[in-house]
Amino acid sequence: MPLYHLILVALIQGITEFLPVSSSGHLILFPSLSGLQDQGQVIDVAVHVGTLFAVVVYFWSDVRVGLAGVPRMLTGRTDTPGSRLAFLLMIATIPAILLGLVLKLTGLSDAMRSMTVIGWTMLLFGLLLYVADQKGATSKSDADWCLRDAMKMGLWQAVALIPGTSRSGICITAGRMLGYARHDSAKIAMLMSIPTIFASGVLLGAEVVATANTEAARDGAIAALFAFVSALAALSLMMRLLRSTSFTPYVIYRAVLGIGLLLLAYGGQ
Repeated sequence: MPLYHLILVALIQGITEFLPVSSSGHLILFPSLSGLQDQGQVIDVAVHVGTLFAVVVYFWSDVRVGLAGVPRMLTGRTDTPGSRLAFLLMIATIPAILLGLVLKLTGLSDAMRSMTVIGWTMLLFGLLLYVADQKGATSKSDADWCLRDAMKMGLWQAVALIPGTSRSGICITAGRMLGYARHDSAKIAMLMSIPTIFASGVLLGAEVVATANTEAARDGAIAALFAFVSALAALSLMMRLLRSTSFTPYVIYRAVLGIGLLLLAYGGQ
């Protein structure tokens, strides 16, 4: 695959993975809108790995605490900050894994990869984010995250399997609905992404290992590197901006893109 193509895909994934604008929707749209060939699953896995490393690096202090608590959590004890965080992340990830397997086995995951679906989800879930962000309370911080909220946010996260929804966007929306402050909603959403991206990467990776070759591995490494750098930059910028701005700019972007996609989809019928 040409270097410029790899870089474009990596930048799209890296920049949009943690912003509430849907990385999957952008990756699906990219080939059809640009005229370039689909990047394939090898590159998809690679750029997801790159963004996974980015969020781990950015939130390393929290990740380290959670990893240290895994052994204690596995024994059924959640009486330390680390074991509690590991347990809540596990609970929040289960719905997405189960629904993801159902969609994969039934073929519905491929059936939803359309411009029409992405247009509607971009628009509707963007408006939902706006309402939640404007009306939601700000009384909770990430330290208040509890089992009930983890279950609710996990169910919302599963909805993000519909292309165009945005995993980070829907989790932030859920967090704002539950009363978490903007920055804290985003932080929880980003931490939730770690086991989710890891699980999806393992699922996709298992399918491509047998078909991967040296050239594909090289392309994947390049894509992962650029995805890591761009994701880390986008994540750092968003988390800083959230201390003083709302999610409205992302909502506007989603609304404009969603309406444009719907005009293209229905105009061509």
